[in-house]
Amino acid sequence: MESRQTENLAIVGAGSWGTALAIALAPRFGSVRLWARRPEQAQAIRDTRENALYLAGFPLPANVSVTSALDEAVPGAQLVILVVPSRFLRSQVEALSSLLAADAVVLSAAKGLENGTLFRMSQVIQDVLARPLRLAVLSGPTFAREVAAGEPVAVVVASADIEIAHQLQPRLSGSAFRVYASDDVIGVETGAALKNVIAIASGICQGLGLGSNTVAALVTRGLAEITRLAVALGGRERTLAGLAGLGDLVLTTTGDLSRNRAVGLRLGRGETLDAILASTSMVAEGVVTCEAAHDLARKLAVPAPIISEMFSILYENKPPRIALQHLMDRPLTRE
Repeated sequence: MESRQTENLAIVGAGSWGTALAIALAPRFGSVRLWARRPEQAQAIRDTRENALYLAGFPLPANVSVTSALDEAVPGAQLVILVVPSRFLRSQVEALSSLLAADAVVLSAAKGLENGTLFRMSQVIQDVLARPLRLAVLSGPTFAREVAAGEPVAVVVASADIEIAHQLQPRLSGSAFRVYASDDVIGVETGAALKNVIAIASGICQGLGLGSNTVAALVTRGLAEITRLAVALGGRERTLAGLAGLGDLVLTTTGDLSRNRAVGLRLGRGETLDAILASTSMVAEGVVTCEAAHDLARKLAVPAPIISEMFSILYENKPPRIALQHLMDRPLTRE
């Protein structure tokens, strides 16, 4: 039996992952305040006690309240988890910056890179707040529905101050939610962001009717690209062999619940990206991240042929079969 704590938790973002975290973490906090961007969404969740739009079938625990007002969600929270799409993170942090308690821990569960700056999510947060901050990031192989269902999961919390990661471990861990600690924020965030691009590519392979051999090669070489970029940024190679690297990559490139893989599947079957994105309320982070990842690889002069071909497919209308052939026709090299 997990004991109830007295700490207040604020979760900013009521999509599927934010809602799943509210459900999973509720037994370990006195109160959980879940912030939804749209007032009508917040009201619907309050009325039904479940997030029918993003995570239907999972009732919210009694100590989870839902609001669309940041000044109701954030003040007084000892831990604030940010779970918003990467392209909205900067504006969201700006909106809540004056509401954060001075000693609050900010935990980023957003995955992506910011276009233009090429910042990782923790860099965006630090850039906006521009003050000493107790900051950490959360990542790992997690599908929201499985977390909400209470299935066992392992994640990693990383902070440049390892003591913050160690302090968060017992606060977040439970019988079905195991937390590992790391101080390699760069490696964890890079793996978290770039795996979504490779997941779209994996879906394309399936959409083209290709089999397991192709996907296995894609995942392996995709991990090599992610690792090269992470190391070039200052991350550690071994981090990418862990939960936020290989673990999350395998899940997202092979799991049926992967939104990014689903986008790729439809692309491989001949649908246009505009039509795919218009047909869903879910966010496929890999589409946005691909542009920043492409720019980052060029800036760092790091070979990233899969990411480059994905950029051509997503932003230059390159046919997937031609992109695949270009990958296969590259000059032969050592592994």
